[in-house]
Amino acid sequence: MNRLNGKTAVITGGATGIGLAAATRFIEEGAFVFIFGRRQEALDAAITALGPNARAVSGSVSELADLDRLYAAVKAERGTLDIVLANAGAGSPLPLGQITAEHIDDTFDTNVKGTIFTVQKALPLMGPGGSIILTGSSAGTTGAPGFTAYSASKAAVRNLARTWAEDLKGTGIRVNVLSPGATATELAKQALGEEGQKAYGAMTPLQRMADPAEIGAAAAFLASSDSSFMTASEVAVDGGLAQL
Repeated sequence: MNRLNGKTAVITGGATGIGLAAATRFIEEGAFVFIFGRRQEALDAAITALGPNARAVSGSVSELADLDRLYAAVKAERGTLDIVLANAGAGSPLPLGQITAEHIDDTFDTNVKGTIFTVQKALPLMGPGGSIILTGSSAGTTGAPGFTAYSASKAAVRNLARTWAEDLKGTGIRVNVLSPGATATELAKQALGEEGQKAYGAMTPLQRMADPAEIGAAAAFLASSDSSFMTASEVAVDGGLAQL
């Protein structure tokens, strides 16, 4: 399948987990991918795995100068941009009663501010047929005990797509949200252990966590013309967790 043949994509948080799975799938379907992340070692390993149709730029989505460097690299090598997967995210548990201003700032700087500027700074390179994909979460719909800031930030991401679909009227650029549930990334496996993975999987009707490749496949659908009449939509890839 070559649904993304000749397309240029940017994936933030693209060195590991869902981002890397999406980058792998995009390249398999013909795209040239720029991955963006903070850890150079992870970026280097990802580029080795992804091959010649990938480039890496290091930086943080909450630092505007870093995003400027990213898009300057895209413009210099590719000229234009077709797909943005705003996937960089942060979240850690802190129960009500212990929440700090710093905790809120750290979460919202990445998940909301970072998403806004990842997209805003991409727009000058994009045109008709462009696809913007925001990574949401089932927690943005259901909430998650102990994850006040994270859940609220992902609910905000969902609303960004609704707002931007209106803002982008007439441009031919679509914007949608991809909302995973619990996903068996390497980080999640290490954090949860075998019993934790079973517990999270048991919360879904499918009785398991997602494989990152399953989220990557959904991202490729939203990036391609197969979803050409979709904008402002949310695609839940959560095993039914937030749907019942």
